[in-house]
Amino acid sequence: LPAFYANIVLLNVSNLPFRLQKLKEMFISKFGSAPKFYVRAPGRVNLIGEHIDYCGYAVLPMAIEQDIVIAVEPVKTQVVQLANTNSLYLDFSTSVNNIQINKSKPQWHNYFLCGLKGIQEHFGLNNPTGMNCLLDGTIPPSSGLSSSSALVCCAGLVTLRANGKTLSKVELAEICTKSERYIGTEGGGMDQSISFLAEEGTAKLIEFSPLRATDVRLPSGAAFVIANSCVEMNKAATSHYNIRVMECRLATKLLSKSKGLDWKKTLRLCDVQTKLGVSLEEMLTIVEEVLHPEPYSTEEICKCLGISLEELRSQILSQNMQDVSTFKLYQRAKHVYSEAARVLEFKKICSKAPANAIQLLGELMNQSHISCREMYECSCPELDRLVDICLQFGAIGSRLTGAGWGGCTVSMVPTDKLNTFLKNVKKAYYQTDVQRLALENNSLFATRPGRGALVFVEA
Repeated sequence: LPAFYANIVLLNVSNLPFRLQKLKEMFISKFGSAPKFYVRAPGRVNLIGEHIDYCGYAVLPMAIEQDIVIAVEPVKTQVVQLANTNSLYLDFSTSVNNIQINKSKPQWHNYFLCGLKGIQEHFGLNNPTGMNCLLDGTIPPSSGLSSSSALVCCAGLVTLRANGKTLSKVELAEICTKSERYIGTEGGGMDQSISFLAEEGTAKLIEFSPLRATDVRLPSGAAFVIANSCVEMNKAATSHYNIRVMECRLATKLLSKSKGLDWKKTLRLCDVQTKLGVSLEEMLTIVEEVLHPEPYSTEEICKCLGISLEELRSQILSQNMQDVSTFKLYQRAKHVYSEAARVLEFKKICSKAPANAIQLLGELMNQSHISCREMYECSCPELDRLVDICLQFGAIGSRLTGAGWGGCTVSMVPTDKLNTFLKNVKKAYYQTDVQRLALENNSLFATRPGRGALVFVEA
């Protein structure tokens, strides 16, 4: 792929879009000078393929119109000053030579620092450029639409541009994936990849090792509708997400050991399948044979692997997993292998476009939600109710999207039923609750595949 600056958009000052013009005016008011460039990174909705990217399996997201935009002015002092158009997010400043990221408090500026630090370390920048930055975001926070990863990606691209460096989209995605882990989230790379690799009008099959993206044309007779449950969930502020990552890692070890593989070097569930040379369906059979549905204690895991508790804690468990005493391995592995198969089937149906494609895709989305709810246990009562409401009022398929435990659902709705669907879901879910009613306008919307990250420079 070409260097990222093939995607620079030049804008005449007189024709600056309203949102950027407003951002520019606020920037001047804040910092006393004009921004030199703007960077945009979109949020995303994952259509299918939940919690499998960090297991090495392909996912199928698309970028959405909601995004993060940052106005930037490089400065001679080696200080980065961050401000936000939303007054709920406080100003922050720090030396660019002393980046400290507090994992215990996932505040908004720490996500910016992740992207900043990732680029600095990649290039070994000894005297990085200072910056004044003003951020404006339209992605609902903690909604499962990747607001935090969009901010990390935006910050990485800001730092790249300010320091006069270039990278390909793939390199940027990989760096931003790694750098988001500075805040303690063990993500797999889907969010960052679609943020950079997205193209308008098409969803993407994102594959890993090596990272690559393939166009997936969605059926023309259906719209994808995002509905926010209004239950916030911050991956970095809770342990749910990282426990699931560890459970998949432990399932990998036990499956590998049972099949005579080098379990110490086998890290992801996809690696077990690759080394055994079997299908996803055969892996599901192996899971049934090897793992039991009851939770595994740390003592039982040690016995299965032939290691001590100290070795388990020092060599396998991450620092924030030391006090977890039981893990569900059967359920997590079963979800991952079945969900990976659903992703491939989803793409296959989109490619072949049979007459009943919408019905077939909807069934896969419904199966995905059931697996997320029952096998991965990453849903919540509000998400389940919202899915039921969406299906009741005409969605062919509906499922949670993003990490879960709150956030959004995504539903596939026939276009001729869209207006009625939106009206009925608003009435049934949002207008029955005062808190949801206040958030209604930004909580339910149809979306289409959007474009990836961009740099804007005034001509």
